[in-house]
This record gives sequence, structure tokens and C-alpha cells, in this order.
Amino acid sequence: MRRILAMFAIGIASTASAADAPNNAPKPDYPHTRSVDLVEEQFGEAVPDPYRWLENDVRVDKDVANWVEAQNKVTNAYLSTLPGRATFAKRMKEFYNFERFGTPRKAGQLYFYTRNDGLQNQSVLYVREGLTGKARVLLDPNAWSKDGATALAEWQPSDDGRYLLYAVQDGGTDWRKVKVLDVKTGKVLEDRVRWVKFSNLSWASDGTGFFYSRFPEPKKDAAFQSLNTDQAVYFHRIGTEQSSDTLVYSTPGRPSLGHTAQVTDDGKFLLIYTTEGTDPRIALHTARLEGKGKYKFRTLVGTLDHNWELAGSVDSIFYFLTDRGAPRGKIVTMDAQRGLKSLREIVPQTNDTMIGASMIGNRMVVAYLGDAKSEAELRDLNGKLVAPVRLPGIGTAAGFSGKAGDPETFYTFSSFASPPTVYRFDTSTQKAEIFAQPAVAFKPTDYVTDQRFYTSKDGTRIPMFIVKKATTGEEAPTLLYGYGGFNIAQTPGFSATRLAWLDQGGVLAIANLRGGGEYGKAWHDAGRLARKQNVFDDFISAGEYLITNKISAAGKLAIEGRSNGGLLVGAVVNQRPDLFAAALPVVGVMDMLRFNRFTAGRYWVDDYGDPGKEIDFKVLRSYSPYHNIQSGKTYPAIMVMTADTDDRVVPGHSFKYAAALQASDVGEKPHLIRIETRAGHGSGKPTEKIIAESADAYAFIAKWTGLEVKAP
Repeated sequence: MRRILAMFAIGIASTASAADAPNNAPKPDYPHTRSVDLVEEQFGEAVPDPYRWLENDVRVDKDVANWVEAQNKVTNAYLSTLPGRATFAKRMKEFYNFERFGTPRKAGQLYFYTRNDGLQNQSVLYVREGLTGKARVLLDPNAWSKDGATALAEWQPSDDGRYLLYAVQDGGTDWRKVKVLDVKTGKVLEDRVRWVKFSNLSWASDGTGFFYSRFPEPKKDAAFQSLNTDQAVYFHRIGTEQSSDTLVYSTPGRPSLGHTAQVTDDGKFLLIYTTEGTDPRIALHTARLEGKGKYKFRTLVGTLDHNWELAGSVDSIFYFLTDRGAPRGKIVTMDAQRGLKSLREIVPQTNDTMIGASMIGNRMVVAYLGDAKSEAELRDLNGKLVAPVRLPGIGTAAGFSGKAGDPETFYTFSSFASPPTVYRFDTSTQKAEIFAQPAVAFKPTDYVTDQRFYTSKDGTRIPMFIVKKATTGEEAPTLLYGYGGFNIAQTPGFSATRLAWLDQGGVLAIANLRGGGEYGKAWHDAGRLARKQNVFDDFISAGEYLITNKISAAGKLAIEGRSNGGLLVGAVVNQRPDLFAAALPVVGVMDMLRFNRFTAGRYWVDDYGDPGKEIDFKVLRSYSPYHNIQSGKTYPAIMVMTADTDDRVVPGHSFKYAAALQASDVGEKPHLIRIETRAGHGSGKPTEKIIAESADAYAFIAKWTGLEVKAP
């Protein structure tokens, strides 16, 4: 189980070249941004912060709201001049328009799954009785708001399928409102649970209630900016008010700790996962569930040193995926009564990175990454290999959830040019069959994927996927994407918006940078804290490789990164502005000296370090995008992208960075900011907003990389 740590433009466009608009056009007339004389001394260094007022919440501060409106007006005026904008939007809509399914979950004899007819803003949740039963709609979030920006987030049926527990996400926020549905009648019960964030939802086996994690209610007008501390686990009994929920587990003396709960498949034990940051370092406590509402916890793992993910249990024997003594992962068993003293290895570490394990029936499916591509195998409960799970090719498999005693599971498989197909897999017969396969209006075989390995600055060998249309030649306009952080791997996956870029003759390159999870703990550690510069060097080396090997060419390379990847883009543009023609830093962490003061930012010190500590401050100050803009250097065209409801990486990061760019002497190319409304960090975003945002982004980089955008 992976823990929770981690405008619509449609029209007919004529054939036009991105170079039709001259690249020496005057830069936009940016709105005036008020600068304040604010300088703070930190560890003997004077640190100016002239745009700190832009950190204020756009919902509360009228000056910030007016600034956002003025910036969007300038950006929209510029984007309206781009000849490829409507063509990209039209093509993306066509690529999106196919029926797609989520991975089914089984409860009793019922199967629950999401489905989107193609262009629905939000996917709809369905249920059917038996594999071949008639499907009926359970929840249609498209009716929840006029703008389509209210989404169905996490959901979980009770073990017998009587109830459905589901979370509502409004406008892209990380906050959830949790509700309960009677599956048979379709009636939403009166139960309401609020202030839920970064939570697992886990039913008691008898269906009388559920465990969840919540934070204290924030002060008025502070819900989208205040620090998230004092997370606690509660039990909610169906039919009662949230105010009467039972406090199950908390650590008031250590408010920085976060806690989530999981009930074992047999309903006998409650497992509490405790973390302090984003690094997979977990403490474990467990209590036997005896139906009395009292919880006597026993410590299984008392220190925050290693990762632990429950794969399943047999009575009091727990099966865990862990990196304890195995940086690339192994599977061990542990007796709930004896803790670490009873630890026994049953599946050892291999050269590939173990990323998941799940007990299904009387076997386990173990998932790996081999050079960032999915692999899986079937093992018995003693760890002995039964057989490989044969996947359709090079791509990403996801799912494989299930329960002990039931051999049935589902998984999806996708690649860069093939959207997810859903498979039903029987662990007892090893037979896989298609449950749902999308019918698309393009030929996946028209696109080719190559995996290359290049050398970074320090000699480290880095993998990179290169995707293009089979007919695309050398030295093509190229979009290079990267992330490089938080132990998150970049694997092959389908994107309808990226397909529109490839369709026009662009190349997509995805670099598997250090800091990610492609090669386990050592790979992650090599790109965080004082070693963060390795990530930037890896990305810069990827760009140089693409140009040297004539995949792209000078003046034809654009870069994109989201969240931690937005930081990546901001940092490498400051370090090598000459290398890139255009840049898209999206919802990025841009002020590395104040990131830990807002919402979930405090968790990120695991990857970034603590700006309140001198040794970390000096590293962070050296690459912080906001603080290292080089006046006097010619910068690429940049469109910063964020959203007003982003309460993960608050939009003040992007606001301040864009203001500093616009005030600096960094050349005549445009340095714009696009600010989406009623959207957050990314999840829950309606289809029409995704298409509009992506069409704007790709039209922008097409112009500055010379991509010729042709109407179909």
C-alpha cells in the first residue's frame, strides 16, 4: 500500500508556423507590481523579499486579487495571438474523446469502478452486481457544480458492499469532505466528516463505521495557507455527528507527526502509520480490533528510520514491503505480538526496485521497476516464485489490489501512446483477461518510444524516454520533462495532451533524474538535501544530450516541470538560460527560504532541508529560483503556471517568482504567468480546464521552439 505522503478554446485554425509571429516582437507590457523594501538577515546574509505581499491569500487580499486579474489579462491577450492555440485545443479534445475506465474494486459480489465517456469533466462512479451484471451510476460528480470543478476524490466500499465511503474535493483543494452512500438505494446519508486531508479511509470490517485522519479546524480565512499540524486518527460511527467521533490515535506532544490508519483485510487489527515528512520513514503501531471501541496499541516499529508498507496478513502475521537493510526493497513477515524481534525475510532485494506488494488469494503479486518500466511476479506466501506476471509490453502497470482468500484482482496497463487497458487477473490460474479496453481514434503504432542512457556531469548514467511520431525526423522541437524528487519515479504513461504535441511533429523526452524512485533509496538520496544540485545537473545534461545527438537542436528545446519539477525548471533556467528556448514551471516551489511556512510545506524538509538551519539555508539559498534570477542574462520565453486554490504549493511561490522575472533585465522574450481559477495543485481538475491549460502551454512553447502547428 503506497502511503499518502506524496477555459476551453475550440476553433478551426489554418495551417500556421510558430515562427510566423516574429521572435523579436516586443515583450508584453507587464502590469505594475508593487515592490516593498523588505530585507531580512539570515545567518549573516541580507535576503531581500520585495514581493512578500504576494504570499497573501487571493481570496482575502484585494491587492493580490487585483494583481492576479491584471496578470491574467496580459497573459490571455498574448496567448490569443498564438496561431497554434485553437489547433492544439481541438486536437486534444479529439484525443481525449474515448471511453476510459478506472481499476475496479470488489466488495461482496459488487464491482465498483469509474468510467468517463470521453469528455466528461469528471469520471462517474458505477457499480455492477457480478462481472457481467448491468452497470448503474452511483455517483456523478459532473452534477455537483456548474463549472465541473468539484470532484470525486478517494472512495472505498464497505467490505460487504452495503455502503460507499467517498470524499468530495472542491476547486482542487487538498481538503476533503467525506460522505457515506447507501449503495442499494443510492441515498446519501446524513454523515459529514470535515477537515480531512492526506488521509486513508478504512472501514471497520462490520461496516458500522470507518477510520480516517483529520487536522484541527483552521482559523477563519486560514484554511488555504496555515500549516498542517496535529493530524490525528478518528473513528466515525455511521449515523452519528462528527463531534462524537472517537479519537483513536494522536501525538499532541509532537504536532509535526502525521498518522493514517489501515484495517487488515480480515478485520482483526488496526495498523497506524506514523510519518513526519515526505520521506518514506515510518513508525508502526497496532491494536487488536475487538469491537469494544477501546484501542490498546502495541509498538511494532518505534523509530522513523525505514519504509513499511503492508502487503497483507494471516492472523497476527503481517507481510511488509520494507527498505530496512534493502535500499531497493524486500518483503518480510512480522508477528504483531513480537514486532521487530520476529522479522523474517521471505523475498530478498534484487537489482530492480520493488515498488509494491499485495496479498491476493493465497499468493502475492510483487511489483517492480526495471529501468523505470513496470514488471510484476507472482509468489506464494513463503516468498517462493510462482511465475512472472506477463505484462503486454513496455509501460506502466497499476492496481493489483485485492484480499487474502479471493484470487481475483485487477490492474491497468498503459504506455506513452496507449491509454490504460483494464485487466482481470486470477492469481490461482495465472490467467489475465481484458475487463475494459478503450477504443481510440488514432493508431498507437504511429508513435515510437526509445529509452536512452546518457551521462550526467559527475559520470552517473541516467535513463531517459524519448517519444515521437514514427515520421518525425532529427532536430525537431522537443519538450523535456523532469521531476527528480520525493522518491517518485517517472514511468511510461498515456497523456492525451502530450499526444497532441507529438502529433504535430514535436518530440517528448522524460528524464529519470536522481531524487526520484526509479532505483530505490540510494537514487532518491543522491538527489536531495545537499545533493539537490545533482538533479539540476542531470536535467541540464539531458538537454545537452538531446541537442548533441540531434534529437533536438539549439533554439528548439523547451522544458516543463510540475510541483517539485517546477522548482527544477526555475533552478536550471537560472543556471543555464542559454540552453533552453522556452520553459513551463508549473505549480512550482520557487521560494526555498519560506516554503515550510505554508500548508504542507513543512513536510518537504525531508527532501529540501530546513531553511531555519544554517547548513541547509546555504544550500537552499544557492538554487532558490526566486532568489537567483540573473539580471543581464538572456532568458528563454517563460510561462509560469499556477492556480488560485493550490493549497499544496501555495500560489504565492509562483506569484513572487513571476514578479521578480518581470522586474529583472532578462531579455525581450515574454515572461508571463497563467493563473487558473477554481483549480488546485492538479488533482480533480475538470477535463475542459486540462485541455485549455495544455493548449495554452503547448502553443506557447511551439512558438518559441519553431514547431509548425498544422490544422488536421
